[in-house]
Amino acid sequence: MPGKRPDHVTGFGPGNARIAHMTKEPENNDASGKPGWRPVLGLSDEPSAAPELPVRAGTVFDQPEPEQLLELTVIIPARNEEDCIGACVESLVRQSEEGFELGRDWELIVVDDDSTDRTAEITRSFPGVALMKAARLEKGWTGKANAIWTAARRARGKWLLFTDADTIHEPGDLHRGIHEATRHKAGMLSYSPRQIVSGFAQRSLMPLVFCELALAYPPDKVSDPAQRVAAANGQYLLIEREAYRRIGGHQAVRDKVLEDVEMAFTAKRRKLGLRFRYADDAVSTRMYRSTAAMIEGWTKNLALLFDNALSLAVWRALDFFLLFGLPVLAFELWSAHFTSRSLAWLGAGWVLALLWLRNLFRFYRRVARSNFPFFDCAITPLGLPLFVFLLYRSWFQHKMLKQVSWKGRTYAQ
Repeated sequence: MPGKRPDHVTGFGPGNARIAHMTKEPENNDASGKPGWRPVLGLSDEPSAAPELPVRAGTVFDQPEPEQLLELTVIIPARNEEDCIGACVESLVRQSEEGFELGRDWELIVVDDDSTDRTAEITRSFPGVALMKAARLEKGWTGKANAIWTAARRARGKWLLFTDADTIHEPGDLHRGIHEATRHKAGMLSYSPRQIVSGFAQRSLMPLVFCELALAYPPDKVSDPAQRVAAANGQYLLIEREAYRRIGGHQAVRDKVLEDVEMAFTAKRRKLGLRFRYADDAVSTRMYRSTAAMIEGWTKNLALLFDNALSLAVWRALDFFLLFGLPVLAFELWSAHFTSRSLAWLGAGWVLALLWLRNLFRFYRRVARSNFPFFDCAITPLGLPLFVFLLYRSWFQHKMLKQVSWKGRTYAQ
């Protein structure tokens, strides 16, 4: 939700052939009477090669198509989310209105992923909200991908929105999201939510992470079909029904810890249309409710988000030394005893002070890209040791131990 991915991920090959889907509508038949091609939202008008995925008219992932599709299906995977699921569902249910009525024009599905708390009970308290039990978790699947896939195969919406249980949706963001994707001819639209943080550890660390993400995954480049960089945020991922089928759904990313980013790369390679932006006007989220959860979460993600996690840790350690070491050195020079060379040492101290101010300004400009408030950005130098530690810890877990843990489950890498 960094830079160009390695060639094995971002490499462009035959998979970039323009894709369209077949339809049985008579007016699209060619001279031979065979079904013709109708462009999918965000795709080219005509295919230059046969679709990469098998096409079976009238079905989506081997499930019978509904006689009439709804406008939207919202899917929330939830595992022990009693602290936040109520606020999330309420913010979505409130968007039901005349002309966009829940149960008639769109549906909301919460998938209970083996929760042991009150997640299911709280969900049942909302009329019109469907509660599903996640399918049995098979080997080679992540819990989130399995939960979403359980509901996605039965979704009745023209558009599918995958959103996390810790999000809060602004009024009208569902309608606006569909309108934005349609206007920009994007088969996939993803928002980076406004982050809600609390406590010193979160306030000092989260801006550091998100400024690096903003620099490595610039939204303008992500949304540009000519650029190879791609990204998405699973906290708000809206995808057109046919585009979802074309990328293989969550079954295609079943073993990926960062399934949202992988889906974005696939969507871009197959020219389905990708749009990504920071959207504080649409959705907010509190990703972590404790420091322990934050450490576990970023340990799981950082080495995947940043291919250069170890070198990034070295650079941020250097930042810490410059921000805190230069003032100490300058003060020592200013405090030197008067000798024949006192003026020279005093001048050197001022040079170091100016270098410190320049580095401080450069650092703040970098962190300000995170879209966090001024105070949170201002205290981020104090969060650098924790950021360096998490970068190293994530690298070690992925590269050396080759496994990560999340919400009571361990995934091999």
